[in-house]
Amino acid sequence: MVMRQRHLPTIPKHRFLCLPVSVGWYWEEPNHVVKRSKGALNEFSIHFVLDGKGYVEIEDKSYTLKQGDAFIYFPYERQQYGSSEEDPWNIRWVHFYGNKLNEFMMDTGFHRSTLWSLKQLGLLEEAHQQLMEEAERHVLLHDTRLSTLTYALLTEFMMQAVPFMPAKANAPSTVRIDELLPRMQEQACQPFDLDYWADQAGVSTYYFCKLFRKTTRMTPLSFVTLCRIQFSKERLLEQPDWPVKRIAEECGYPSASYFNKRFLEHEGMTPTEFRDLYSRRSFI
Repeated sequence: MVMRQRHLPTIPKHRFLCLPVSVGWYWEEPNHVVKRSKGALNEFSIHFVLDGKGYVEIEDKSYTLKQGDAFIYFPYERQQYGSSEEDPWNIRWVHFYGNKLNEFMMDTGFHRSTLWSLKQLGLLEEAHQQLMEEAERHVLLHDTRLSTLTYALLTEFMMQAVPFMPAKANAPSTVRIDELLPRMQEQACQPFDLDYWADQAGVSTYYFCKLFRKTTRMTPLSFVTLCRIQFSKERLLEQPDWPVKRIAEECGYPSASYFNKRFLEHEGMTPTEFRDLYSRRSFI
């Protein structure tokens, strides 16, 4: 695990609104997973994602978090979160406590949700960096400065945080379908693998077909077939000496008879009839 972190001793009686328990920064660690049962920690924590992806589970429902998303835990809450294995998150965090902190956090409304999104990351990242450097350099030696920096990070978070809105699957996935179409056209003559293309879009095969139909008004296989037929028409005219069987194989159809059937359905004539008809027109 690539990390920077500092754990600090807690002070039972102190005069500050807040002090850190630990502060840190994890990145490039696909196995970063945390599971804490309810009542395990008597402290607050804030995590915010700088890059990559991860998840937070709340009441058996999983939410995907990406750059600019954040989550906050109150004391004794059940905690379950972790990094994406494919796109590990770059995440900063701080655990903190204070005698009157619970009332302060309740008054500001941050008890309403675990998940938040940030309008800007830069100032919050800077505040976190200053706190981390102070904790690494002096631990609790300068407790007033440590408290001030923790409060600065907390207030910056409150200024930047807005309610978390889970990404709607339809919009971004539909964009991914549009982006995949040129690649699907280029690879249309290769064996068609629905699982592969669904994985490229980041969705299930069922949802991929649903989104594909919504975007193109046809199924993925229908689109691939159209691309193959178009490619075969070009080959029939460009390579007049090639037998239909060879063109069928180049277009992804090992069976010439099946290729003839699909071609007839789309063009209303056989490949040979198409070649004869349009070859004569080109010659004339």
